[in-house]
Amino acid sequence: MRIGIPKEIKSDEYRVSLLPVGAQLLVEDGHEVWVEAQAGRGSGYHNEDYLSAGAKIVNSAEPIFKECELLIKVKELQVEELKIVSESQIIFGYFHFASSQTLTEACLQKNVTALAYETLTDRHGQLPLLKPMSEVAGKMSIQEGAKCLEKPMMGRGILLGGVAGVAPANVLILGAGVVGSNAARVAAGLGANVTVMDIDIEKLRHIDEVMPDNVTTIYSDPHAVEHFALQAELVIGALLIPGGRAPRLISYDLLKRMKSGAVLVDVSIDQGGCFETSRPTTHHDPVYVVDDIVHYCVTNIPGAVGRTSSQALCNATLPYIRKLSNLGLDAFLNEGKGFRNTLNIHAGKIKHLEVANAFPKLPNSF
Repeated sequence: MRIGIPKEIKSDEYRVSLLPVGAQLLVEDGHEVWVEAQAGRGSGYHNEDYLSAGAKIVNSAEPIFKECELLIKVKELQVEELKIVSESQIIFGYFHFASSQTLTEACLQKNVTALAYETLTDRHGQLPLLKPMSEVAGKMSIQEGAKCLEKPMMGRGILLGGVAGVAPANVLILGAGVVGSNAARVAAGLGANVTVMDIDIEKLRHIDEVMPDNVTTIYSDPHAVEHFALQAELVIGALLIPGGRAPRLISYDLLKRMKSGAVLVDVSIDQGGCFETSRPTTHHDPVYVVDDIVHYCVTNIPGAVGRTSSQALCNATLPYIRKLSNLGLDAFLNEGKGFRNTLNIHAGKIKHLEVANAFPKLPNSF
């Protein structure tokens, strides 16, 4: 199989979808690997590293999109890539279709086969290809939120952990999954007063067991969300419905009553966002203010730490990339339900139920 690794062109995206060692193993498996020139530079990997691994370097993305059977990407297809993607091409990467009807319609029209990292499940029902980036995003959400609380960033002017004689900030984390638990760990380590909310009692019980005493768990319901949001200096949105649109838990009416200078970090923004006032931003221009509330809604948070993120991502994805390459599409999908869950779009139809639910008027198989 001819496998293509294009350079990521999303704003401020520094990750690469395959490390040189991955290219070497795929070549040893009998495949061709084409890598766009400088695709790994943002993560500290150079053309020579891929050449030494047996890959071919091509000078632009167009040959990859025209001639490779399988494309391995990090982020969803961008406008420029949609213009040159080939019909029936297999693309393996993050898509988050439920947040963009435009992207979904374009992929349907192009008749691509979209295999989404974020919906592949393992035998335990977990999301092994989403987990490493969720870990990064969860930790960075506190790092970025703490910075946004500073007055020059239009925040409330609060140090997250406080100092002797001064109370720490109140941090509310909506969601106790991988993002939420990693955010809680970092916020607690900085000394903040942390509240984690979820509707999954078992996840809350686990948080209770492993977190320090400055982390409290609360069952999520509308009254509880309102109560703790009004007390919070920093709110982390960490909600996930695999393949589907994130629920919106903080309305504009609630936001208007929050503390002036409070910060919302919406890690769920690539699934549509969990705050009514959320809209996508970039690392270059990460924040905006609505009614004195600072919003940080970067859609590719882990992209800022490209080397760490690329290593973590490729550690998780490489076994699945090799299996897909070696088996072919049909045999890969027949490996089990978890593998079939990756198929979001194929043959001009939506193949994942949550994506179909997000866009019921678009062609689907349900």
